[in-house]
Formats: sequence, structure tokens, C-alpha cells
Amino acid sequence: MSPFNTPAPLDGTPAGKAPAALAEPVQKVTARWVTGLVLVNVGINAAFFGPINVFIGQQAISIDAPSKEAILSLVTACGAAVSLVANPLFGALSDRTTSRFGRRSPWVLAGAVLATAALLAMSFSAAVSLMVLFWCLVQLGANAAYAAITAAVPDRVPLIQRGGVGGLAAMGQTLGILAGAVFGAVVSGNFLVGYWLCAGALLLSVLPYLFHRNDPALPAEEAGRFRMGRFLRGFWISPRRYPDFAWAWLTRFLVNVGNQLTIVYLLFFLRDVIGHEDPATGVLVLTGIYAVMVMITAVLAGPWSDRMARRKPFVIGSSATIAMAGAIMAFFPVWPGALAGAAVLGIGFGAYLAVDFALLTQVLPFAASRGKDMGVINVANSLPQVVAPALALLAVTYGGGYRTLFLTAAAVGLLGAVFVVKIKGVD
Repeated sequence: MSPFNTPAPLDGTPAGKAPAALAEPVQKVTARWVTGLVLVNVGINAAFFGPINVFIGQQAISIDAPSKEAILSLVTACGAAVSLVANPLFGALSDRTTSRFGRRSPWVLAGAVLATAALLAMSFSAAVSLMVLFWCLVQLGANAAYAAITAAVPDRVPLIQRGGVGGLAAMGQTLGILAGAVFGAVVSGNFLVGYWLCAGALLLSVLPYLFHRNDPALPAEEAGRFRMGRFLRGFWISPRRYPDFAWAWLTRFLVNVGNQLTIVYLLFFLRDVIGHEDPATGVLVLTGIYAVMVMITAVLAGPWSDRMARRKPFVIGSSATIAMAGAIMAFFPVWPGALAGAAVLGIGFGAYLAVDFALLTQVLPFAASRGKDMGVINVANSLPQVVAPALALLAVTYGGGYRTLFLTAAAVGLLGAVFVVKIKGVD
């Protein structure tokens, strides 16, 4: 048993016999490869969060200002529903890909191209139905790329390096979120230009990884014959047989629900409650504070957890810190309170992103299906985008307003911290 309590592969592959695409990685990845990984995360998250945090809301105001919350919730929830299917599906397809360019790289490229085209089309959408359609296509393409790049980490990164690489990937995600906020501030309400900036960032971001992908090809005989029934059954991972995987999934879901509840109506919170004179710039300021704190704690906590050979204490502490941010926003609905909430949220989420990602890679059931299994895990990132907008709409419209919204975020995040203790196979 390793110091990280990682179980042996459960797919029956004899040690030392697996092809390079399926073998447990032992050689450290290069700085060039990690840079490519980080840049893909930057582009994907700019494409996700620029629209979610700013452009979809601005577009909703231009179409029907009194219904802006409902439009934003509808568009983001439909897109997230697509991602629920797309992420595990494309992860599973990449597991079976036998291209000479590797298993993951073709999906990174194809997904980025599709999402780029959909963002450009969305910029011209003047109806809610078109916004929904094209945002769903953005989610389809971006999740194909994200499923593939996420699976590349357990494919290529050895256990002793995973916390550090997870921290750098989290930094890339945060830079992408910050880039989306910068685009929102720079274009001054011109969401058409904003969508084009997000599209360009996404397409350019994948090129360094594709040129230095370190993505061994899967021998055709290893993929085996495709059987639809077996393929579909593979998406169910029994909580009884793999309880650590199930608890890890649940805790990630809860923490992400709490995080999404905190940020989903941020633009409207600044506009309607705090009364900020320039809400888009306010989002940029808060996102900048959040981003700085995420990057600091992510790059510190990830390697620290590698050195300590422990994950759970970091995940529990960071989850509780995320919940604290919701409480600050609830009880101090003023600009200084928002600044403090953004800083605390960044401190917690940076450590969480880095260390929980490493923990998740240690509870995957099968080496041969890392893409599919990480895709199932990524549903815990996507499903909150369906659940949180609906909860947020209920809280703001019928539940007492933004205080109820932020207190709900805090309570859900605390549950995520509590359930981490149920994971037994990782310290």
C-alpha cells in the first residue's frame, strides 16, 4: 500500500503488463506538458465563466430585462444538463479511442472547435431559444475537451506529483475565470465582442498541449469490440462496491452547489442589492480577489498535500472555508462584505480544487476507464449548474432574497465538509 493508501488497479491488468496508455504513470511529467494542461484549463474556463458570470446576464437584460433572472437560470441550467451527459460520454469515448494521435488529444481539439463555433453563433442570438441552443452546443464541445484533458492527469501524472499538478490545473481554471471577468469589464456591456474574445481564448489555448501532448496511442486490441449494453452499463459505478468513489462524488457535488449558489447571481447582487454603479467592473474586482487567493492556496496546498501524503484534512478545512464565504455574503450585504467574501471563497476553493482533484484520482475504480470515471466525477461539477440556478431562483424570488441564498450556500458547503470523513481508502 502506498503512503497515499491508493488501492491496486481493480481491472485485472497484471502489473507491468499494461500498454503505455493504460499503465500507472511513474515518470514525472515535464514543465512543458504541465504548461499545456494549464492553458487548456484557462481556455475552457474562460469559455464557461465569461458567459455565465457576465455575458449571458447582459444578453438576457437586452432581450427582456424584467425576466433576466429567469432567462439566466434557464440558459445555464439547460447547458449544464447537456454537460451532465457530455462529460462522462466523451470521457468514455476517449477511453476507447485508438487514434495514432492518442486517446485524449483528438477530443481536446474537436471539442474546442465545436465550442468556439457555438460561442460565435451565440453572440448573434436575439432570442432566448437561440441562446439556449448555442449555449448547449458550447457545453457539448467544451465538456468533450474538458473530459479528455481531465483524464490526461491520472493517465500521465504519477501519484507523488498529482497534488502539485492539481494545484496548477486549479490555477489555470482560475485564470480562465478571471479572463472571462476581464473580458466582461473591457467590452463594457458589448456581449457580442465578449463572446468572440472567449471563443478566441478557447481555440488558442489548446494548441500548446496538442503540440506536446504525451498521449500514447491505445492498441486497437485493447479497446475490444464495442457493445452498447456494456458501454451504457459502465456509467453506473456501484456505491456498494466502490464506496470511496461514491462519497468523493457526493462531497464534490455538495461543495460545488455551495460555490455555485454564491456566484450564480453575483452580477445581479451587485446591481440590485449593493447598488454598485458598474456591476460588470464589480464582478471583475471580486473575481480578481478570488482568483489571487485561489492561485496562492492552490499552488501551496497541492504540493503540501503531496509532501504530507494526506488529502482529507485539506479537503475538510477548505470545504468549511468555502461555507464561511456564504455566511459573510449573507450577513454583510455591502461592498466591503462582498470583498471579504470573495477573498475567503478564494482561499477555500483554491485549496479544495488542488487537493480534492488529487484525492479523486486515487479513488478511480479502473485504469482502463479513467476518462469515463473522471467524467462521472465531473458530473458533480456540472450538476450543480442545474441545481444551483433553480435553488437560487427559489431563494431570491420566494425564499426571502439574497440572505437566504447565501445561507443556503453555506449550509450545503458544510455538508460537503462533513461527508469527506466517510472516505476510508485515502488519508
